[in-house]
Amino acid sequence: MNKTINGSYDNHDQAKNTWDDLIATGIPRDNIYLDEEAKLVKVIVPEETEREVREIFDRHRLH
Repeated sequence: MNKTINGSYDNHDQAKNTWDDLIATGIPRDNIYLDEEAKLVKVIVPEETEREVREIFDRHRLH
């Protein structure tokens, strides 16, 4: 079953870098949505991929 995972960011570069990283991981572009104005990335993936996506989201957030 597929799941939608959202990641919000403080700036455009974080969101764009996350989008690029998700593409590089092999997730189809059609499954990734980047809202540049809201600085939000949404991705639709199988449940077994959720952990990897969350790790990518966290990697691009400022700590």
